[in-house]
Amino acid sequence: MSDLFGSTQTIAQGGHRPLADRLRPKTLAEVIGQNQVLGPEAPLTVMLESGSLGSLIFWGPPGVGKTTIARLLADETDLHFVQISAIFSGVPELRKVFEAAKIRRQNGQGTLLFVDEIHRFNKAQQDGFLPHMEDGTILLVGATTENPSFELNAAVLSRSQVLVLERLPHTDLERLAARAEAELGRPLPLDAAARENLLEMADGDGRALLNLIEQVAAWKVEGALDGKALSARLMRRAAQYDKGGDAHYNLISALHKSVRGSDPDASLYWLARMLEGGEDPRYLMRRITRMAVEDIGLADPQAQAICLQSWETYERLGSPEGELALAQAVTYLALAPKSNAAYVAYKAARRAAKQTGSAPPPKHILNAPTGMMKDQGYGAGYAYDHDAEDGFSGQNYFPDGMDRPQLYQPVERGFERDLKKRLDYFEKLRAARKT
Repeated sequence: MSDLFGSTQTIAQGGHRPLADRLRPKTLAEVIGQNQVLGPEAPLTVMLESGSLGSLIFWGPPGVGKTTIARLLADETDLHFVQISAIFSGVPELRKVFEAAKIRRQNGQGTLLFVDEIHRFNKAQQDGFLPHMEDGTILLVGATTENPSFELNAAVLSRSQVLVLERLPHTDLERLAARAEAELGRPLPLDAAARENLLEMADGDGRALLNLIEQVAAWKVEGALDGKALSARLMRRAAQYDKGGDAHYNLISALHKSVRGSDPDASLYWLARMLEGGEDPRYLMRRITRMAVEDIGLADPQAQAICLQSWETYERLGSPEGELALAQAVTYLALAPKSNAAYVAYKAARRAAKQTGSAPPPKHILNAPTGMMKDQGYGAGYAYDHDAEDGFSGQNYFPDGMDRPQLYQPVERGFERDLKKRLDYFEKLRAARKT
């Protein structure tokens, strides 16, 4: 792989330059990581080699090289680089950018417009890019930490290619640390365990790692610090988690699927990740209860009750003690027998209800509180099940003329084994009544 903050440079005289700036790469070949977009057969490489670079949306977490790659793309294609932020720019600023780009184009110079946090522009502002993208005034490169399919207009997306940039893995962070040590001219004063802790603190963010390294390099210490000493001097970087963004939905999906997959360890891990990120335990409890209804159902009817009891326990104890109740509920659900038979049956019943429209119930199961209703046949022929020898009449309860559907099909797991036996028993009785 290449380097995100690659070649070394000497410190300019007359002022301090941050380490991240000193290690900023000069070419795309020096970018660490992101091989999925910069590798030999990757999209950006193919575009550049074919001379057909189009508008792009970089989607990825902070500190993985979105701005750096955009700037280097401009250098590689001889385009004038303009950078704006959707946080600080409005319509007047955009107009000035577009007008300058038009003049540049008339003079034979193209413009690569890099828009940081592009998802923060509203629909009208995003639409404003379209005519300038279409006539070639600008080549748009947007950067976003949010899912573009949710946050960007379909028109912008249809004219751009979305490239996913990933958080830097441990190996790339280690290479970045080695580059930093080469620039500093000395190794970091850390033992092996402390070095590992430092890389973990960066949490996949290259820029954050360089800032941490710069702090550590400035310390005047004797010998190498161990992990405990490092933790005492540096605060661990908070995990990236947006309760209203992708992390929220990705992690709840991971938790739900781990429970469904009967993996208590993974389920507890994702629960802990969400709680550590500051997720509302009440939201988690609501979703956990849904898991009991949707994925366990009647295979273990007690699962739903345990979720509700855990929810009540949390409300009484509060945080952090009450969060143990959530952990117990998640563990129970992960190990419970699974069935979505009732969930599938309910969805099938909804479809059948839509298809049959306003078909009334058969008259024999309608009450007849008035004489006129009796004359209309309401209640006529109704068989009272308790009067049957086996407590089962086998009558039809669907609308007249509707074929009897089989909606609920229990599985051979947990308590639903017993329910399946009952269902089969009633089917035999029903068939016997018909004959």
